[in-house]
Amino acid sequence: MPYRTDAPQDHESNGQRLAALRKRRRWTQDELARESGYSLAAVKAFEQGRRSLDRGAVILAFTRALHAHPTEITGQPFAPADRAAQDAAASVAAVRRALLRHGRPARPDDAEAAAVDLTELRHLVSGANQARQSAALSRTAALLPPLLRDLQVAVEVCTGADRQAAYGLLASGYECAMQYLHKLGHSSDATLATERVVRAAKHTGDPLRLVAARWYEAGEYLSIGEHDDAADIIDRALADLGRPRRPEALSLTGAFHLKAALNTARAGDHTAAQQHLVRARAAATELGEDRNDFELQFGPTNAAIWSVSLPVEMGRGREAVRAAEQVTADLPEDYAPERRSHHFIDVGRGYWYKGQRDEALTAFLTAEAIAPSATRMNAGVRETVRTMIRTQRRGRLLELGLRVGAL
Repeated sequence: MPYRTDAPQDHESNGQRLAALRKRRRWTQDELARESGYSLAAVKAFEQGRRSLDRGAVILAFTRALHAHPTEITGQPFAPADRAAQDAAASVAAVRRALLRHGRPARPDDAEAAAVDLTELRHLVSGANQARQSAALSRTAALLPPLLRDLQVAVEVCTGADRQAAYGLLASGYECAMQYLHKLGHSSDATLATERVVRAAKHTGDPLRLVAARWYEAGEYLSIGEHDDAADIIDRALADLGRPRRPEALSLTGAFHLKAALNTARAGDHTAAQQHLVRARAAATELGEDRNDFELQFGPTNAAIWSVSLPVEMGRGREAVRAAEQVTADLPEDYAPERRSHHFIDVGRGYWYKGQRDEALTAFLTAEAIAPSATRMNAGVRETVRTMIRTQRRGRLLELGLRVGAL
């Protein structure tokens, strides 16, 4: 049976929201074309939904021209379209409150203060991050609010080395919150969480912990198209890492090269993007294993996945599909569901850019089977599926469109 939901849906496409932003500035389509660098024909195709407005670089070009935020085009956060997504979103307000309270007195009672156990907190933080990496967003939502409270109490009552350790756990908890909020499209709250990650990392006494926090900070600037600021953060981090000797430092080096590849790709420097990808893959080969240092997955598998993601970011469907043939065949079944589902989303977008619609739909359905809520709340999936439906209304595509809220 087709999926049914009573949740409110946003039926506007990214192109319709782009048109509304343009009209708000009282610009003609000619003016938007001139200011964004895209042709008049492209602007018309995007606004009319004949061309999928899903690529980060394209969205950023329009938002820069219009002095807008990317979410004003993507429409995030979306109304949860099913019970699982509603459960996942249930803790957003509580997580936001915890983030706002960072640095404020926790005021624990005697029982709370006496109950602080760093070993138990380490176990709980690991569990929350495992739930998030498993794409179990409703489980993550249930764990985060009380966990963040307990971590904030811990940094207040602990002293010395224990306090530094508590701050490390708090930074990891904030990272989990940031990723959770990003998945649900709450970008402003995720930005706040990123700032909290950096502030907590400064108190850990671990230089690598602070460098890892900068990886997320660079991502925030990248997401709004401030490519020079993102590049400054990345370059400083790579300089601080130098020639890494420890596996954790080598893993971070590779992860920063991936971030640099994405940043330069969205800035339109495709040559630099490929160079950074090559350096990341070299670091992964030297590392020789998949690691999860500071909750940053890096290693041969992740570097290979990026050989698909990067061409998708650049709109090179043929190249993405060609890379995906090998990457998908070698993708470990036990790799983090969050990352595996995103890989198949990228594969689907690659097929879409290449004009292979049936293959694109199959890839999206595979991603949904791995991580249902995360796939349905993905802005790229929603926009691409909406565009597909305009010209190919049938069976499985319509059912997926209902589940992601594209109808």
